[in-house]
Amino acid sequence: MSSDTQPIEDIDSGESMRVEFVLNGEQCLVEVPTSTILLTMLRRDLNLTGVRGSCERGVCGTCTVLVDDRPVASCSLFAFDVEGTTVETIEGQQDGDNLSPVQRAFSECGGFQCGYCTPGMIMLATALLRTNVKPDREEVRKWIASNICRCTGYEMILEAVERAGELAEASDGEDNS
Repeated sequence: MSSDTQPIEDIDSGESMRVEFVLNGEQCLVEVPTSTILLTMLRRDLNLTGVRGSCERGVCGTCTVLVDDRPVASCSLFAFDVEGTTVETIEGQQDGDNLSPVQRAFSECGGFQCGYCTPGMIMLATALLRTNVKPDREEVRKWIASNICRCTGYEMILEAVERAGELAEASDGEDNS
């Protein structure tokens, strides 16, 4: 591979820096080259392979993670940009052996086929449902429009997000009783 086509995260800038942040509820400190992209740090340095890379341009949504509750394309953010933030990945959504309401809804509704885009879809749905537990179909469409699925045709994903809202609402009711 020539240096012209070498991925930016593999270019050794000669400098590294420490990045400290909260990752899936745990304090985390990583030393990485300054040119490291968040996606690479999560996958290579922290072994969180549920975060997937695809377009490497922030277009397809497959690499979506939450930074301070906001969905971001981890392929388009430098690792040092998460200093002092809270980062959530698909690996942090499960509660022990229990799936999150969003994960459970995707499973129940068949909101995936090959599963490649599923982590990004689940992170988008999680962010949406934290702001509005009962989004209408149009709002769900707008949120997931930033994530490309080449398999399902989206109908089952839309149903899964709506079902996740029902499960989250029921879970909140149990927590408040």
